[in-house]
Amino acid sequence: MNQSLSFIRDLGKHREASVLAMLAAVAIYLSFASDYFLEPRNLLNVGRQASVVAIVALGQALVIIARGIDLIGLSAVVGAVLMRDTGSETIGLVGGLATGLACGVVNGLLYTRFRINPFIATLGTLSIARGIALLMTGGIPVPFGGFAEFVGAGRIHNIPVSFLLMIVLAIIVHIFAVRTVTGREIYAIGDNPKASRLAGVNIHYIRLFVFALCGLLAGLGGLILAGNLASADPNLGMGYELDVIAAVILGGTALSGGRGSIIGVIIGALLMALLNNAFVLLGISAYWQVVTQGLVAFVLLGISAYWQVVTKGLVIIFAVGLDGLQRRGDDD
Repeated sequence: MNQSLSFIRDLGKHREASVLAMLAAVAIYLSFASDYFLEPRNLLNVGRQASVVAIVALGQALVIIARGIDLIGLSAVVGAVLMRDTGSETIGLVGGLATGLACGVVNGLLYTRFRINPFIATLGTLSIARGIALLMTGGIPVPFGGFAEFVGAGRIHNIPVSFLLMIVLAIIVHIFAVRTVTGREIYAIGDNPKASRLAGVNIHYIRLFVFALCGLLAGLGGLILAGNLASADPNLGMGYELDVIAAVILGGTALSGGRGSIIGVIIGALLMALLNNAFVLLGISAYWQVVTQGLVAFVLLGISAYWQVVTKGLVIIFAVGLDGLQRRGDDD
């Protein structure tokens, strides 16, 4: 028993490697369980699905590192409505991104100025945002094409544009997080807010900044998702919050703040996309053969949509458990 706990603890100290191993294990399993998994079209779809989660998760990771939390807004609907009403693609895109930025700023102000628990604050603003989206559209999807459709569904040399954008943004955010003064201050605040304040770091400004950045990236993710579907639905993005938070936690970002890896976030997003792909592939294949592989395979099977929620919850609990074991090991 002690040896098993020691193994899990050692695995938790190399979170990116452990999540990458999980990613490889699921991919290998699916390559045998489904005839469709290794088809280029399916793999490209996995990359496209991962890109939206990863782009939003990049901002989410910085928020959690700085000891906060944030969720997704209504940017796609605003962008689509503005494009429809003004006839300007530029106004629509800028309006959508500005909406995401504004939602992030509001969440940041609720946390930093009014001291409202960030999770409660963002759940409240999320509900308000969805309500506004429903009021703006009457519950009817709004067509959304042009450049947003190119970014969401277009390809360059058969590679999804959104996937390429994810890679570029991941590199930029990684460099920002580890090579700039502000990036190092984000980690410092999450690790020890009091010491950071005594060192002269403007904690309120940094936290407001990461919330705003998270909102902006969430807005971009919403536009990409709407572009992929060529329409903006009021309920667009529902359920993505769980995937985003799971990707961040799986990637090694500590809920207690002060620790996180952008590379890990990308791997976590790929794993969540792969799990979602597994739900589809195994749900349409001879799934009774999968049940015999054990409990984990049974959960991944996705007999119904409810099991998908259970699986994501188990993934989050597993990731948080690894984080807790690691922190306990560091304290010993």
